[in-house]
Amino acid sequence: MSPSPKNPLAAVSSPDLNRERLATLKKLFPDLFSNEGRLNLDELKKVVDPALVTETERYDFRWYGKTRSKRNAFTPSRAALVHDSTRSVNPDKANGNLIIEGENLEVLKLLTSAYRERIKCIYIDPPYNTGNDFVYSDNFAEGQKPYWEQTGVTQNGVKVDTNTSSDGRFHSNWLSMMQSRLLVARYLLRPDGAIFVSIDDNELSNLRRIMDEVFGEENFLGCVIWQHSIQPKGYSGKFSVHHNFILCYQRSDVFELANLERTEEHNQNYSNPDNDPNGPWRTGDVRNALYRPNLIYDIDTPSGKKISPPQNGWRWSRETVAQKIASGEIVFSHDESRIIRKIYLKNVEGRTPETIWFGKTVGTTRDANEELKQLFDSVVPFDTPKPSKLIQHMLQLSTDTESDNVVLDFFGGSGTTAQAVMELNKADGGNRKFILVQLPELTDEKSAAHKAGFKKISDITIERVKRVIARIQDEASDKLPGDPQREFADSLGFKVYTLAKSHFPRVEFAPDPAKTEAENIALLEQYIREKENTFDIQFNKDTVLDEVLLKNGFMLDYTLTPCPEFTKNEVFRAKDAHKEALVCLDRQIAPETVDHFKGDKQSFFICLELALDTTKKWNLKHHLSDRLNAM
Repeated sequence: MSPSPKNPLAAVSSPDLNRERLATLKKLFPDLFSNEGRLNLDELKKVVDPALVTETERYDFRWYGKTRSKRNAFTPSRAALVHDSTRSVNPDKANGNLIIEGENLEVLKLLTSAYRERIKCIYIDPPYNTGNDFVYSDNFAEGQKPYWEQTGVTQNGVKVDTNTSSDGRFHSNWLSMMQSRLLVARYLLRPDGAIFVSIDDNELSNLRRIMDEVFGEENFLGCVIWQHSIQPKGYSGKFSVHHNFILCYQRSDVFELANLERTEEHNQNYSNPDNDPNGPWRTGDVRNALYRPNLIYDIDTPSGKKISPPQNGWRWSRETVAQKIASGEIVFSHDESRIIRKIYLKNVEGRTPETIWFGKTVGTTRDANEELKQLFDSVVPFDTPKPSKLIQHMLQLSTDTESDNVVLDFFGGSGTTAQAVMELNKADGGNRKFILVQLPELTDEKSAAHKAGFKKISDITIERVKRVIARIQDEASDKLPGDPQREFADSLGFKVYTLAKSHFPRVEFAPDPAKTEAENIALLEQYIREKENTFDIQFNKDTVLDEVLLKNGFMLDYTLTPCPEFTKNEVFRAKDAHKEALVCLDRQIAPETVDHFKGDKQSFFICLELALDTTKKWNLKHHLSDRLNAM
């Protein structure tokens, strides 16, 4: 960090390391700082131990439940994701495309193991807190009753809490829901990533303050106004609302907002009336927007006239103006009463994105409904969907076609984000991947969705993506093998995962204070045996494998290759784009397998704790050190 120019002694001083450390801390954890940019010691103490802090009144953005919400965000998850092959589509061609059915806070926590700083773009369209919609209940980890029994997720979907405006904690409930999820989502974004969040007037100001805290107000990119409706509405004595907002934040200043393509319409203001050899041009402003006394000076013309400066001064210094006149970028009017700045079309790279997105360009709610009608036989099974062109526009600004960009939407809804990703890839040849998370929320029995056979919102999410793939493949069916459109269509698929209990038993043993130490040790040993027996009975290699590898940092598009050099155990080499390891889920590790690692000084090895006795574990630890993970 460069020394502050306000301090005349800074240039002759050694670096202010404390200042640098604080800046680094703020960059990593902006939520630990106040709205005024100062380190909030209470928030720092809460990281160590929440009991250390006694809440006091101060200038800050506070609401009931904020501390608990933040604690929930950083509490580890003990759940698992289980592959649902029956609802997946072409899973062998999924290429990292995922739809996850489950409570999104818990899913986000599970994804941090493998997808931390791997997501290029996040788009979410959360509940707007209008007084009738819900907030997600963060009851996954509550101990009074298992989540699955409490919600009935395995049978009838999930219950959610209605957040009515008469609730005394109306805003607090919504704020807590959003804060915890955004805090975890920030860890998933790449340093060059960005997040877009749709919202309306009800919670715009509150959402802006939350996102300032979570992402840092210096990373605010803009507040986009989206024209979601074009058609006029009947007079009601109130404004006819035709817009929503989209808040945009970057993860860090490494992110670059892409320019948009130009069309002839955008170039209509460029011409070449003087046959300039540099081609078409338009005039540019030469005035300074702010008052700059040092830029107030006369300009001499070729014939000796003087041109007076604008009220605030010129845009450049005398020297810079002279250079621009010499290069021909600045010319004089015929009567030499003013200067003209030329902005050449050949020097313009694309089109700068704007903060007003018109419905005719990116689609409206009516267009979104029409998309669903085309896919679902004239039925609109989801309220207030977003048009796919709207999300494609975000992706054009935040992703590229050169690398594998992962796009995350953890309020998956009807699955518009997946459609936008696939159709944009089709159009520009990109290799973007989507991850959608949707709560298995029950549809209203009177709704069009329920009548069409969709009992849960997540069923709609999955079915829409399935139908989009089928349509793309049908459109390409008449293409010859080798045609890019045919190859793209043939490569489409996705995997479905559901949130489930961990396959590994949880240790919840508590010693009995009325018993002796020896008796408690005996009870603990009995407890462990019972837990291991339960695990052994329920154990299924294929089911457990996803949980083991995800929690060891493997993305869910990993590949498995058998290792024939191991003859006594079934060992696979797991590999994704970022890491690889040997994994064995046999119930017993053979001595020959242990001996293999005497000469293998590079591999990581993952196995089950119960598969090792004390000697084998000691030997493996001796051979592998930190490269052994026994679960």
